[in-house]
Amino acid sequence: MSNHENQSGRSILITGASSGIGRAVAEVFLEEGWQVGLLARRAEKLSEVAQGRAGAYALPADVTDPMAVDCAVDAFVKQSGRLDVLFNNAGIFTPAGTIDEIRLDDWFAAVNVNLNGMFLAARAAFRQMRQQTPQGGRIINNGSIAAHVPRPHSAPYAATKSAITGLTRSLSLDGRPFDIACGQIDIGNACTPMVAELSDRQAQTDPTAAPMETFAVEDAAASVLHMANLPLSANVQFMTVMATKMPYIGRG
Repeated sequence: MSNHENQSGRSILITGASSGIGRAVAEVFLEEGWQVGLLARRAEKLSEVAQGRAGAYALPADVTDPMAVDCAVDAFVKQSGRLDVLFNNAGIFTPAGTIDEIRLDDWFAAVNVNLNGMFLAARAAFRQMRQQTPQGGRIINNGSIAAHVPRPHSAPYAATKSAITGLTRSLSLDGRPFDIACGQIDIGNACTPMVAELSDRQAQTDPTAAPMETFAVEDAAASVLHMANLPLSANVQFMTVMATKMPYIGRG
């Protein structure tokens, strides 16, 4: 039996599915024959991902809107029959600055998308996984190595991603009675538009700095697929996948 045939019928909902890591993950799961719910704000971008792909469902919604998130989950389950996996991915990186330079609007936006949005998506998915038959499912939160070693001038992103680690631990604990597994993937410098923008910022700030080390976003997506393919009796609690030579481990 091929991987495609084996996974056909399983379902995953992906937030932030219109670009970057979310889009790469969506494409990998579609290739494997999963039913894939594509949730993001930009309907036209979702249509690009879904076009001509069997099992792809575009779900335009803002992750910061509780009703929109609930409706998107309900709409997807009506199509797929159940929700096996949530890849809780939507996130933003706000303009850089020291804490006194960061605009409060940017702080609130980061909290609203990176924390509130992930809470709302997890809440809706958890509710569905708890009530469906057979009960259970898996939530995979996209954290960041920024939770452990932040970039300079990135307090909103680092703080919100640190909070996701606490959310992951709580969901993992509270999901046990309902066969709901929760794990977290921390991705360092996958080659996405957001990382490309950060690399450009670095080059402008310090033209003499070495180019930012990156790795293929498809390899990050393959790591998410590995986590999702495990039986509910096994769980990757935390995974770090990163560019091999990026300055994450070492002495300053």
